[in-house]
Amino acid sequence: MYNYCTLFDSGFLTRGLAMYESLSKYSKNFHLYVFAFDDNCYHLLKQLNNQNMTVISLLEFEDEQLLRVKKNRSVAEYCWTCSPSVIKYAIVHYDLDNCTYLDADIYFFSDPAVLIKEMKDSSVMITEHRYTPRYDQSATSGKYCVQFMTFKNDHNGMIALNWWREACIEWCYSKYENGKFGDQMYLDDWVTRFDGVHELQHLGGGVAPWNVQQYNLTDHSFVLVFYHFHNYKFLKNDFVELGVYELDENDLNILYKPYTKHLEDISIKLKKIDSQHDYNGIVLKTAFHWRIPFRIIKRKIKGTYNVFRRQKLLEL
Repeated sequence: MYNYCTLFDSGFLTRGLAMYESLSKYSKNFHLYVFAFDDNCYHLLKQLNNQNMTVISLLEFEDEQLLRVKKNRSVAEYCWTCSPSVIKYAIVHYDLDNCTYLDADIYFFSDPAVLIKEMKDSSVMITEHRYTPRYDQSATSGKYCVQFMTFKNDHNGMIALNWWREACIEWCYSKYENGKFGDQMYLDDWVTRFDGVHELQHLGGGVAPWNVQQYNLTDHSFVLVFYHFHNYKFLKNDFVELGVYELDENDLNILYKPYTKHLEDISIKLKKIDSQHDYNGIVLKTAFHWRIPFRIIKRKIKGTYNVFRRQKLLEL
């Protein structure tokens, strides 16, 4: 059995469901533990009653240590703070022998079991950003990405997980400070700090906007396992933004068009259940700044202005 866990709130629910449904398509022997970070998310997921999914509320999950720091962190910072805690909760509460954390905005194109099998006897697996050189942010964001991480319920796995949880409770903010950034720069020295840590080698795991420029997605010998749809945003008036990295026609056709269509299908299904709430996290407006028009022009010149009307993207 492959055990996975993730966390998201109602504004990320369509993406979380897309991740779950893509996992269901390729992986049959799995279970996903979803930590619902608001009541609307929890109640809707419980109503859907998805197979191979257990939904955990904040009331069940949060402990005194997390609640103590929650009030001093933004929504995103608190989610990052909780990353190791949701993994530990799933392992301990459900007596799992392994658990893989998934960011809710990743999407599977083949069975991720091949990635976990690569660990063999290791206790922890971490995934590199593998930045394209012109986008390299390792110095301020870290070498590794908290997007797909596996922990075994053994001595070495739990030592690393408990250390990470305590570190994130102590400090986890959306800024670079003294070699730390959010929850992920803590991972930079794990291959030497802890025993039994494996660095994922399969190039089909961890494909993302910041490294997709290195890949030929039309090469039939390349096996894409998952893509991380980082910074995919729903904008008002039926527009979507695909992030700030250069994307080519193959990226749009192979990755973003099917993902956008899947999100649309899920949105339609959810509206039939609950038409009162936004489960896409639509960005209604951005605070005006006089530099914004110049930034847009600069992005258009560099080919990184990835804002599309949703229907136009589907027709490209």
